[in-house]
Amino acid sequence: MVTRAAIAIIDDDENVRISLDSLLRACGYRVQLFESAEHFLNSDAIAAVDCLVSDIQMPGMSGVQMYQQLLNDGHCMPAIFITASADQTSRRTAQRLGACCYLSKPFESEELVACLNLALNTAER
Repeated sequence: MVTRAAIAIIDDDENVRISLDSLLRACGYRVQLFESAEHFLNSDAIAAVDCLVSDIQMPGMSGVQMYQQLLNDGHCMPAIFITASADQTSRRTAQRLGACCYLSKPFESEELVACLNLALNTAER
């Protein structure tokens, strides 16, 4: 199997991280897991990440705030946001920042894989 793009999964729920890790590794992606936006921002992984999959609502910094900081710092990787919240303000903010997809939990595995394909194909252009 050919190794594909590097994906960072940022979610405070360990079960979500583990399940997405298994799914994306099975699809051939290289995956790195982070329990918070702050852990990701303080890591050495940012430059090597091809796409983010991030929860919106986490303790401390939200996924949207993290993505805004990444963009402000000149890191322009595509992002997919996932959330259990029905908050429309976060959805609009994520869309304004250029998020590729916004998935409401629970979502189907195929939806996430389709979003990743879209995000990575868009990033290649």
